[in-house]
Amino acid sequence: MPLDFNAQVIEEFRANNGRVGGYFEGARLILLTTTGAQTGVRHTTPLGFLPDGGERIIVIGSAGGSPKHPAWYYNVLANPVVTVEDGVFTYEAEAVVLQGADRDEAFARAVEADPAWAEYETKAARTLPVVALTEVASGPPNASSFAEALRLIHNAFRREIGLIRKEVAESGPGLGAQLRINCLTLCKGLHNHHTGEDLGMFPALANQYPELAPTIERLSAEHDQIAVLIEDLQTVISTPTADLAAVRAEVNRLADALEAHLSYEESQLIPLLQPA
Repeated sequence: MPLDFNAQVIEEFRANNGRVGGYFEGARLILLTTTGAQTGVRHTTPLGFLPDGGERIIVIGSAGGSPKHPAWYYNVLANPVVTVEDGVFTYEAEAVVLQGADRDEAFARAVEADPAWAEYETKAARTLPVVALTEVASGPPNASSFAEALRLIHNAFRREIGLIRKEVAESGPGLGAQLRINCLTLCKGLHNHHTGEDLGMFPALANQYPELAPTIERLSAEHDQIAVLIEDLQTVISTPTADLAAVRAEVNRLADALEAHLSYEESQLIPLLQPA
């Protein structure tokens, strides 16, 4: 894509915590920063990505169907340590170019989820490289306060479950492999986030604000309820012949419960987390 187009997307992405309009509206998007293979200069590129279970994400070197591999691909071959921005976190990752069956399986999932990937490969007349980005070092959310961090994290979950809800609603007769992974990745992320709150933020707030005990008790109970919904969703998607109507029902149950929980948590905790 033209550099000026990329620059506009990057500016919008960073200004809106990962949300962009136009060409990338509604897409799962990251900013990938690589080190130039020949120049050593850092370059940032907006890329669509595929969830891959939580530990890593997948990006594909389509270059819009260009006959040449994108520059960022050659950069990661030379310098596999990259920086990823997802709108909430900025983290260091290791880039690994998938080969053989691993590459083919990931690409097949991508095509099943969006046939445009196959169209790009046909147009390009080359095998599109598939690259896994695995987080190796991270920091706190890109936020100036605990209140802003909580909003950013919550909104990221809202966006993802909204995308999954849409994907399930528009899915064909069966549950695709990538959609199953999208669901499992969300489930793992929610579990990790709620575990962190239960072990860290909630005890700290309860210690600082004893009067908050009923609120913390309710939030913890809601975590338990959402954990049951997560388990129910994981159960219905656990087989290749998963019933799509059942998946849709469980996704909707989880989405509704999660939105109610996030809204209540924000109403109760964000005033306390605002900077003085």
